[in-house]
Amino acid sequence: MREISYVDAGVEALREEMKRDETIVYIGQGIGPRGGNFRQTRGLWKEFGDDRLRDTGICELGATGVAIGAAMAGSRAIVDEVFLDFSLEAMTQIIQQAANICYSSNGKIKAPVVVRGAMGAVRNAGAHHSHAFYSWFASTPGLKVVVPATPFDVKGLLKSSLRENGPVIFVEHKGLYNTKGLIPDKEYLIPLGEARISREGNDVTLVAVSKMLHIALEAATALEKEGIQVEVVDPRTIVPLDRNIIAGSIRKTGRLVVIDEAPAMCGFSAEAVALACEECFDALDAPPLRICSLPVPNPFSPPLENEMLPSVDRVVSEVRDLMSN
Repeated sequence: MREISYVDAGVEALREEMKRDETIVYIGQGIGPRGGNFRQTRGLWKEFGDDRLRDTGICELGATGVAIGAAMAGSRAIVDEVFLDFSLEAMTQIIQQAANICYSSNGKIKAPVVVRGAMGAVRNAGAHHSHAFYSWFASTPGLKVVVPATPFDVKGLLKSSLRENGPVIFVEHKGLYNTKGLIPDKEYLIPLGEARISREGNDVTLVAVSKMLHIALEAATALEKEGIQVEVVDPRTIVPLDRNIIAGSIRKTGRLVVIDEAPAMCGFSAEAVALACEECFDALDAPPLRICSLPVPNPFSPPLENEMLPSVDRVVSEVRDLMSN
């Protein structure tokens, strides 16, 4: 095992897969000689050249359409939207074309494309660069949605995503790029649809994705000092969703708390609560609880943004209240 950063784990995955499969091409803004806004393609242009890593203009609609078309024509394509926020400019290509083409062609045309973007609040970037609407894509049949929280998951899930025969939305978190973790020295893959129990406990289940996993783990450590044993589940992908692991944990603890950086309305937190009600209702000892961002645009003001987002203190307080009631 060796330590690596979240962003470098992604670079390693890309390098290994591009060496393995010469049909992989990567396009996006600033991902060539500059190595990406977040250094997410550092060194790859020098190694693979302009034919396989191509900078584009600031036109997410056009770049995404080119990547999807290349995938339909026989390549495996990655399009980097850089900020997930601006995938909105390309939604017609993602939803209407990539997600539908296999069905519409009766399986004759595949679209093995990875749409990559970074989400979430970091450094008070304001309303246009801080969205966490990853769960929107889960409402579209034909798309798979990956939300890695650790360097281990970034590498294993990105490699697996690049081997999928359909479109994958690969959503990283800007606030995690510089975090570090251990990965194996040897090659490994993580199948899409396998959740992980990141911490075992018997009193309450915390389900959290992406950066919220780290909030959940910190809160679990603090709650342990109060005698509350928290089990933390990281879905890792929300499509496909590992319902068995999540349901099994809820049946074990009898309580569910979902932590989500997105607002509560119609988000992943609602899906997790629906899962608990549909599959574990008789096992619940208390109503499920959602701890989500407040339903406001991301403030530029640091104190206001901190108030909007789920925090360790807020999670500890609300879980404590849940257990006491």
